[in-house]
Amino acid sequence: MLDKILFPTDFSDVSKKAVGYIKQLKQAGIKEVVVLHVIDEREIDAIFQHSAVRFEDMVRSIRADAKKEIEAVERELKGNGFTVKVKIERGIPFQIILRVEDEEDVSAIVIGSHGKSNIKEMLLGSVSEKVIRKSKKPVLVVKR
Repeated sequence: MLDKILFPTDFSDVSKKAVGYIKQLKQAGIKEVVVLHVIDEREIDAIFQHSAVRFEDMVRSIRADAKKEIEAVERELKGNGFTVKVKIERGIPFQIILRVEDEEDVSAIVIGSHGKSNIKEMLLGSVSEKVIRKSKKPVLVVKR
C-alpha cells in the first residue's frame, strides 16, 4: 500500500506540476509527503569559484531561498490534508534522494522528469534518470 511518498524538488516548473499529481494521490491513500530539496554541492563549488562572496554567506543565502520555496510547497500540501515533512540537504542530489528514500521508508517517489539544469540530458534529466535506475521503490515521473 502506498501511504508515504518522497517528493524531491528543485522548484522547477515540472516540479511545481508534480505537486498537482501528488494532490491527486490523496485519493489513492497517500497520507504523508516528505518534501526534499537538495542543494547541489557541485553547483555551489562552481559559483563560489567565480564569486567574491564568502562561502558560508553564499550557502546561507541559497538555503534561505530554498526554505521560502519549500515552505510554499509545504503549505499547499498541508492545505490538501497531507502530513508534510520538509528536508533541505546539501550534497549530490540523486545520492541524497536515495538515502532519504531509505531513511524515511517511503512507499514511492514522485519526481519531475527534468530539473532547472536540463541541458545535460535532453531526453530525461540526469537526476531523475539515476533515481529511476537505482531506487528500490516505485518512481512516478512527471513530464513537462
